[in-house]
Amino acid sequence: MPTDAQLSPAGSVRTSEGRPPAPSTTAPRAPRASPWKRLGLGILLVGQLACAGFFVYDLFGGQLGLRSSPISWVARELIQLAALSGMIVGVLITTVALMRSERRRAAAEMELAELSLAFHDLMQSRFTDWGLTPAEKDVALFIVKGFSIQEISSLRETSDGTVKAQMAAIYRKAGVSSRAQLVTLFIDHLIEPFPDGA
Repeated sequence: MPTDAQLSPAGSVRTSEGRPPAPSTTAPRAPRASPWKRLGLGILLVGQLACAGFFVYDLFGGQLGLRSSPISWVARELIQLAALSGMIVGVLITTVALMRSERRRAAAEMELAELSLAFHDLMQSRFTDWGLTPAEKDVALFIVKGFSIQEISSLRETSDGTVKAQMAAIYRKAGVSSRAQLVTLFIDHLIEPFPDGA
């Protein structure tokens, strides 16, 4: 028989009043690059394109008749050094960008895990307030997760009739009449934070 610990993350996060913390209702804003940063990246991109163009010109310019006189060795060495420097800088910037992207991904995953844990604590708090039995808590958790009656009865190794009776008891204790209303109770709570002093 599945238990709550098997269906959701373990642990507990609660406020000083003993309730799970309410998530912030302010949508996070994506960080925007400064104008100077965008300008620097644009200059770097133009420089790398110019270096690539030089290499192509140096390799095929004579064969295509685009160059009538050879470039001096000094100029060639300076241009190649600049091109190599641009490539190295490009690799470094790409590496830094990838590392920052990985850190943002890890931070997003951690925030998602914290929200999942807070939602689990919220459900358990409501289940306790409603006076649900352990079996009813399992069924209620399955209901919120969107499982059908047949799926719940199969997972809990019981009959459809038993699940229907448990669902009716859950709805009665929660003061709702359907699955949608039960889920709405939790959604409304997540949208509206706890009032001060509540």
